[in-house]
Amino acid sequence: MKDYIFRKAGLQDLSAIGQIFRDAVSRMLDEGKKQWTENYPTDVHALADINRGDGYILESDSRVAVYGAVIFTGEPAYSHLRGKWLRDVPYVVVHRMAVAKEMQHMGIAGRFLASVERLAIQHGVDSFRVDTNFDNDRMLNLLKSCGFNYCGEITYESGDRIAFEKEIRK
Repeated sequence: MKDYIFRKAGLQDLSAIGQIFRDAVSRMLDEGKKQWTENYPTDVHALADINRGDGYILESDSRVAVYGAVIFTGEPAYSHLRGKWLRDVPYVVVHRMAVAKEMQHMGIAGRFLASVERLAIQHGVDSFRVDTNFDNDRMLNLLKSCGFNYCGEITYESGDRIAFEKEIRK
C-alpha cells in the first residue's frame, strides 16, 4: 500500500501542478468538455492559491498526485444557488482539483476529498461544497461515489455549473 501525504502546496510544487493542469486541460479539450480552457486553470492560478494558503496537494512517493484549492472563506457564486443547500453553515469548498496523468484511475481523487474532509473537521467545519460542469463525467461520478448531494446550479462568468454538498460526519 502506498503512503500518501496531504499537505499545503508550496512554491516547490508549482511546476508539477502546472503540468497536472496542462494535462487535464488538454484531456478536457480533446474530449470536447467545456469546463476548463487553455487559459484556466494555469500555474498562475495555482500560485495565487499557494500565496493565499489555499493550495493543497496529495503526494505519493514524493510526487504531486492531486492538486486542489481548499477554501474555507466561501465562494461568492454559492450565494446565488438556483436550488437549496443542505445546510446554512460555514463550509469548505474545493476548486481546480486535478489528478496527475500517471495517477488516474487509482482512487486517489477520493483520497484527496477524504483528506479535505479531515482538514475541515480540524477547522470545525462540517459542510463540504463543490461544483462542476454538466459534462465532467469523471467529477460527477466521483462526487456521487463520495456521498455528495446535488443541490442546484450556480453561474460563473464562464457559465453554469452543477453544485453539490456533503455533510461531514465527525
